[in-house]
Parts: sequence; structure tokens; C-alpha cells
Amino acid sequence: MTDLAEPTRTPSVGQPLHRKEDARLVTGQTRWTDNLTAPGTLHMAVLRSPMAHAGITRVDTAPALDQPGVIAAFSGADLADELGSLPCAWPVTADMVHPDHPPLAVAEVRYVGDAVAVVVARDRYTAADALEHIVADYEPLPAVVDMEAALADEVLVHAGKGTNTCFVWPFAGGDIDAAFDGADVVVERRFVQQRLIPTAIEPRAVLVEPVAAAGEYTVYSATQIPHILRLMLALTTGISEGKLRVVAPDVGGGFGSKLNVYAEEVIALVLAKRLGRPIKWTESRSEGYQATIHGRDQIQDVAIAAHADGRIRGLRVDLKADMGAYLQLVTPGVPILGAFMFPAIYKMDAYDFRCTGVFTTKTPTDAYRGAGRPEATFAIERLMDELAVELGVDPMELRRRNWITHEEFPYTTVAGLTYDSGNYEAATDKAMAMFDYDGLRREQAERRERNDRVQLGIGISTYTEMCGLAPSRVLGSLSYGAGGWEAATVRVTPTGKIEVVTGTSPHGQGHVTCWSQIAADALGVAFEDVEVLHGDTQVSPMGMDTYGSRSLVVGGVAVQQAAEKVIEKAKRFAAHLLEASEDDIDFSDGTFTVRGSPEATTTIQDVALAVFAAHDYPEGLEPDLTSDVVFDPENFSFPHGTHLCAIEVDTETGRSVIRSYVCVDDVGRVINPQIVEGQVHGGIAQGIAQALYEEAVYDDAGNLVTGTLVDYFVPGAPDLPSFTTGRTETPATSNALGVKGVGEAGTIASTPAVVNAVLDALRHLGVTDIAMPCSPERVWRALHDAREGATQASGTVASRPPHPEYGESPPQAPAIATQADLSGLDEGGQQ
Repeated sequence: MTDLAEPTRTPSVGQPLHRKEDARLVTGQTRWTDNLTAPGTLHMAVLRSPMAHAGITRVDTAPALDQPGVIAAFSGADLADELGSLPCAWPVTADMVHPDHPPLAVAEVRYVGDAVAVVVARDRYTAADALEHIVADYEPLPAVVDMEAALADEVLVHAGKGTNTCFVWPFAGGDIDAAFDGADVVVERRFVQQRLIPTAIEPRAVLVEPVAAAGEYTVYSATQIPHILRLMLALTTGISEGKLRVVAPDVGGGFGSKLNVYAEEVIALVLAKRLGRPIKWTESRSEGYQATIHGRDQIQDVAIAAHADGRIRGLRVDLKADMGAYLQLVTPGVPILGAFMFPAIYKMDAYDFRCTGVFTTKTPTDAYRGAGRPEATFAIERLMDELAVELGVDPMELRRRNWITHEEFPYTTVAGLTYDSGNYEAATDKAMAMFDYDGLRREQAERRERNDRVQLGIGISTYTEMCGLAPSRVLGSLSYGAGGWEAATVRVTPTGKIEVVTGTSPHGQGHVTCWSQIAADALGVAFEDVEVLHGDTQVSPMGMDTYGSRSLVVGGVAVQQAAEKVIEKAKRFAAHLLEASEDDIDFSDGTFTVRGSPEATTTIQDVALAVFAAHDYPEGLEPDLTSDVVFDPENFSFPHGTHLCAIEVDTETGRSVIRSYVCVDDVGRVINPQIVEGQVHGGIAQGIAQALYEEAVYDDAGNLVTGTLVDYFVPGAPDLPSFTTGRTETPATSNALGVKGVGEAGTIASTPAVVNAVLDALRHLGVTDIAMPCSPERVWRALHDAREGATQASGTVASRPPHPEYGESPPQAPAIATQADLSGLDEGGQQ
């Protein structure tokens, strides 16, 4: 037989192969949505409310229509019947308050950035300019931006609902009263998760191309969820799914912000249908800061009960979660995901959780990298440090006394999750050795003894997370509106090449590379001979898309299973071609052999060509080497790790610099170490950003005062340290690949490690808490307040001195120091 491919192949899985995706990225040959156009494209611009809460008394679009180049202009009232209401797929309780969410406001606006009217013109600049000619009048209504004030219901975001409480979701395990009553020590704290803005590198964009005569529409969108978007657009507009094709071309990051169905996508589709012309829209960065979802924004009232020896008895969590003005696709479900992770890696007797969702006149929140898990990990890891201080125990020793040991897996937690595998001891021991934990503790003691200006703090975060958003039955029990399965198709082409069609939709994760590695090893072909198709509902009609660290542990496993089905199908053809019993056929490294007859062989490429020719194939088989799989896992996966941070804090200026950051993560079997490393680095950077830099701030009138990159501090490479990373490997037992997921791990672990380090540096000076982000101003004020409190306790009243660098009023959030900013200090922190 003729071997058309003759691949020379080494094993792919586990190798740091260069990403297939990168060549197009670095040579500028990408297809971002904003790069796309279609003949006759018209451009859309959206008029947004400048007020956080107001009645709409008039919207007159006629003056805009008079402008040259303007094709159409509409108010919310003009399109109300066609636009419908934006969907929320997660009604977390039966009585959840779920107000209508019109893509264009009709009677009332409820946050700054709420869409009011739309202009369509021949180019985007004409459309934007025409917005200034629309006359929109408002009757101001009171704003409410504070969650606790909103719960008083004195100002209602949705007056017709009679309350600002969206839902109350309780959850409990064990006897919480007995746990607290029998405890020797109880530590209570309030932590605040500030509001964050995702800031993906590519702004959102959409292009809708109609085939008017057929009533068909192709929607190109910078989205993480092409399959879900198609379904939701069909439900919202009434257009049949069969008439909708959704394409996610190259997508430049998302972090959860593109896991949504947005007003602009619905508006563009409705306008393309109405006008019969392609409609395109791309957000500006400031527009995105107002109208793309925000993340986090929680108040956590937490309490931990323990014995005198440090053993945890119970944990109470009372959570308030800001929904913003409306419910986006999974807004109410985000804090619920976190409910299962507050107990983390620790054993305890009882757990009580209560979450209250709250409406405010702010941009809606939704999933942001980690989605509930970072919030939970922050609370428990901060609490562990606080408990360690209360007991006078080293914080790492306290963790060791309470965590699940590797001999105890599988382990069912007090929250009801069954962790299938892990080894917290191994990851921690490796991290501490790499970090020189004991040496840094000695240096810390010496600096404190000398009363150095720059103090050293050591922060710890030992975390786990639930990822691989599935299984479907569990999601159903939580009232989620969809399943957690994933689809894959693997086919061998007549030339012996491999096509993988996946329902996942990458936006930077490296699916094409990893899926190629999985398929190449399974089928015994060269890595280069695998093509991966994705992100187009016409090419990949089934899928649940990408979010929640689910792609590898659900989608990648589906690819593996589909490849195995191809092999089983090909065995029957090979047996026929080799005139042998199917039971005697073995397959290894791309070659079929006959047991006991080593000279009788054929490759999978030979079989593929013979199947295509179809001249001679077994009865009852179809001449095709294609297999489909829909995989629905039985459990989540649970990566874990230990992150350690050493930070130097200047006690005179409040500036902080991370001196050392070490992490050891266990993400199960690793498909591509280079990709894992990149995911960990990016995740840590976002976690550090929350700890030290980023905060979306509203004034009392509901204006976003950090509405541009001038005011909202996103760290760059010069602001971040070098990361020292390591891995341990405990394969997952919940899937055949043994993989666990890594996309959110760094973000989940890093924030508490950094904040714990800042507080550890200053606790001996009387500082017990600093609200995130721990900016120089906030650190300096915390130090001053601690000193002032100590002075007052001694009977002396001291006035607040001016800040040594900023005077009476330091700036809101000056940049965090890099190593260069401390160059005037010696290694001991002295000048």
C-alpha cells in the first residue's frame, strides 16, 4: 500500500511546542472583528446616558437624520418590539427578581452608559458625530451606588419591582451553631472585593452581514461564546437558529467580559434585518469601560471558629454581591460559584453561607477571570492569616494543621464537593524551598529589630479551585440555564491529515496547539498534520464554548475520545485490508499490525485513502473515518497550589515592591508546559493588579470616575516582578487525560498572597487591614492611623502630618514602585 504522509513523529503531549496560533499574531495576519468588512457596510454608533438614574422624557433623532452620511437613527421606543430583552441564563432562586433589560432604554436609564439611541451612517466617524445632534432629555432620579444603602430600598433601581434585593441564596453544611458554640476562638472580619474592569486587549466589536432574500444572517463578534450567542440571539429576536451563523474570528482576550450577550450584538442584528445592509460596531475604550460588564464588587462578612490548637470548627460567610443595574448572562450565578470554595483545602465541621444579590445604579457585573473563586479564596486565605495572628501561630503551620492530606483523597468537603486528587504537602514543600521561607523570616525579624524604613512582608496563599464548568446535572441543580458538555469531531482526510472540530472557542488560550498535541499522540501522526477548526457555528454546529477553565478538561477530553473512536472504526477497515480478525489488530504510533504476523502492517494514512476510494470495505460500514463525541464529565476538576509573595513596604511613603514571587501549581497532567507557564504568568499579573492597582470608582451621583486608562491603573510589565514558577503533578481521576485546568489559577491564588504580604510587613506597626487596592496612599494612611491610634492610647493627641512626598492630600492611587524606585536603599531596607 502507498503511504501518502510518512510522518516522522515524536510524542507531543508534555512538550513545550511553539503555539501554532502565534505566527499569524506576530505577523499581523489576524482577523479581528474590527478588521472585517463587507460590501455596503454601514456603521453604528450608540448614544449613552450621561446620568446614572433618570426618566427619559424625550429622544428626538430627527436632527441626526439631517446630517450628511446618516442613513438611519432610532430611539429605544422605535425598536422596542424588535429588540426584546437581554437574557439572563442563571435564575439562582425561584423568586429571583429579574427585571426586563431592554438593549435600548425606553422609559428610564439606570446607569451611566445605558444605551438610549442608535445612529447608522456610512462610516463610524459620521455616526459618532451624529450622536451629538440627537436631543435627549432626562428627568433626574436619585442614584444609589452603595450596596448597603441600596438594601434599605429608599431609592429603587427598578421601581416596579419594589425592592433592590435581587435574591437571597442560602447554603449550609454541618451544625454551624454547635461549631461556633464549641470554639475556643472566633475571628470575624469584613473584606471588600472592589469593582474591577476586565480590560481585554481587543475591544468588543460586531459585524452582522445579512442575506436579505433568504432571511439569513452571519454575525461576526469578538465573543467567547459563539454557540451560546447564536442561541440567545435566536431567543431574543425570534430569528430561527438555522438562519443564524455566528463566527468568533480571532478574539483578543476576554477574561469573562466576552462571555455575554450584549445590547450592541442584538441591536446590530435587528438593524441589519431592518435595513438589509451589513451593520458594524466597535466600542471605544471609554465606551467599553461604561458598557462592558464589570467584575467582583462584593462585601464579605466572614467569621471562622477554631480550637485553641488551631483546628477549624466552622466558617460563616455573609456575602453581598452587586449585580449593577441589570442582570447580564450569568450575573447572579457568579457569587454562587464561589459558595462552594470558601472552605478551600481545609477540613472543618460546619459551614454556613448566605448571599444577597443587590441592584445598584452601576454598570452590570458578571464573570471576571475566576468568577466567584478568587473572591472565596481571598476571604479564606485572609482569614487564615488573621486566625494565625490571633493564635500566635506561623500562618503556614496553621494551614498544615487544617488542610486535607494527600492520603485522604478523594475527599468530600463540608460544601459537598468531592475533590478527586491532590497533594497540598508536596506543592507547599517545593514552593517553600524555592522561596527560602525560613531565610526570609529571619531577614524580616532583623529588619523589625532594626526598625528599618522598608519592612519585609511574607504572604501565603494555598488554594484550590473548581474548574471545568460542568457537569450538566450539577449545573441543572443550581438552576443554570444550560449544560456543561462539550462536543468534538475528529476526521482523517483522504491524504492522511487530521481535522479536529471543537466546540470550544479560544481567545488566547492555545487550543489549536493543545488539541493538535492531543490528537497527534492519539492517532500517531505528526503534530504539524493536525488542523483545528473552531469558533464558527457553521463549521462547528455544537459547542458550549470557553470560560471557567473548562476547555481542556471538557473540550480537550472530548477530542481525545473522538480520536479513540476513529481508531476503533479504522481497526475494522484495517482488519479487512489485512485479511485478519479485528480482535487481532493492534494500533500503535499510527500503525495497525496483526498480532503474530509482524510483517502485516498498514498505517492510518493508508486506511484513510482506502476508505475514501471505497473500492473494498466491510459490509455494514460506511466509507468514512469521522467520529463525533459529546462529553459530559461526572465531576469538576480541582487544580491547586501554593503561592508565596515577599514584598517590601516603604513605611514613609507607603510604596510597595514585590521582591520575590514563587508559585508551585498542580494542574494535573500538562499538555504543553509553555502554555501552562503563560497562563500562570497572566493570571498572577491580574491577581496582583487587584491587590495593588485596579479599582473602578463611582461617585455618589453614579458617575464612573475611573472611566479611562488614565484613571484606571492596569499594570504593565515594568510594574510586575519576575515570577518563579514550579509544578507538581497529581493527575485528575475524573477524566482519562488526567488534566485539571489552569486558566484561572494564577488569578485565584495571587491576590491574597500579595495582600497578606503587605499586612505582614506592617502588622507589628499596628496595621490590621488595608482595603484593596493597597495603593501607596492607602498604605501610608493605614500606617499613620495606626501610629495616631497608638499615640492617643498613650494619652497624647497628634495631628495628622503631611505625607512626606504628597503633602496634605496624596494622589488617589500613585503608581506602585518598581525595583528601580528602591534603588537608593540597601538590601536591609536602609538608606
